[in-house]
Amino acid sequence: MQQHDRLIAAIEAIYASAVDPSRWPSTLETVTKCFDDIGAILIYGRDDGSFGVIESPSLRETSAEYAQSWSDRDLRAIRARERGYFFKRDVITDSDVVSPEDIETDPFYNDFLRRHGLRYFAAATVSPDPHIEVALSVQRAIGRPEYSEDELHMLERLAPHVETSLRLSIHLMDAQAVNAGMGTAMARIGIGVFALDAMGRVVSSNAASQALLGDGLNIVNDRLVLANPAASGEAVTAIRNALDGNRIILSQESKPILVHRQNASRPLALYVLPIPAKNVGNGFLTRARAIVLLMNPTADGIPDPSLIRDVLGVTLGEARIAALVGSGLSPKDAAVRLGIAEETARSVLKRVFSKVGVSRQSELAAMMARLVIK
Repeated sequence: MQQHDRLIAAIEAIYASAVDPSRWPSTLETVTKCFDDIGAILIYGRDDGSFGVIESPSLRETSAEYAQSWSDRDLRAIRARERGYFFKRDVITDSDVVSPEDIETDPFYNDFLRRHGLRYFAAATVSPDPHIEVALSVQRAIGRPEYSEDELHMLERLAPHVETSLRLSIHLMDAQAVNAGMGTAMARIGIGVFALDAMGRVVSSNAASQALLGDGLNIVNDRLVLANPAASGEAVTAIRNALDGNRIILSQESKPILVHRQNASRPLALYVLPIPAKNVGNGFLTRARAIVLLMNPTADGIPDPSLIRDVLGVTLGEARIAALVGSGLSPKDAAVRLGIAEETARSVLKRVFSKVGVSRQSELAAMMARLVIK
């Protein structure tokens, strides 16, 4: 299979997992094939300290031992936690965090990875929810070379699709979709979901989506209509692309569409997910060919880092600090919240200032209000 075909197959599998989270292990195997690797892992952590892991079947035994005995001795994860805020992109590999000497001498590489036939990794960080941080990590067999720039670029291309898919599937996992049934799960989740048929018509929606109608968007003749003409045009194009089935369009990164409202200070973030016909289920998703997600930020909460990233053109690490400091926290308090050194937070904040053209915290807050919270 050609490399591009593998990439498209992985993206199709990623979106199939949006509405059926039980597919993620097999989807991770499909992602692995893009790199001819052994397996892949999704690690997601919440800001309350809880976390979860989904692994491809090939890594099940390795993942279990890691969780039991090695998670607090993973040198590359420990270093990435702090150093990751200085990276110029949201994809990292071993050479970003460890030296060749570390690889030769550290117990994690020699006593754990070597025993499981593994050596290098590449990981992309995404943020499907303001309270959830996710890393997609692919694992390389021992004896194979380090990840090339082309391979890291491919992981960068996959990451936004994983993030968009997880915006729905993580909430379905919380709602126990497999046990409760799709209709019940959709009713439980707090994000707006509209299912669209092949003509772009709304065929079902959940209670959270219905509650958002009437301020910034509505349903007219069975179709979603946004009050802002420019945003409405963006939404129409995104929906058309999702329904088109064009594999080239599918592989392109999609950006959130901001739905500004009169009765709320912050906009809704609208995302469109393609749902291949073969993956359509029963009940809520009957006849669905695309899903529109509406994320509704609270007026007094921290802005979504992924929105800050997409609007301001910064990395996700930079966006996390910008979101906290721009919302009124001091760099010291932001560092405590993120579990990093205060000096790291201040250094990254200076870089954010330089990138977006401001010099003070108040100016950053005003910029975020103008671009994201208006």
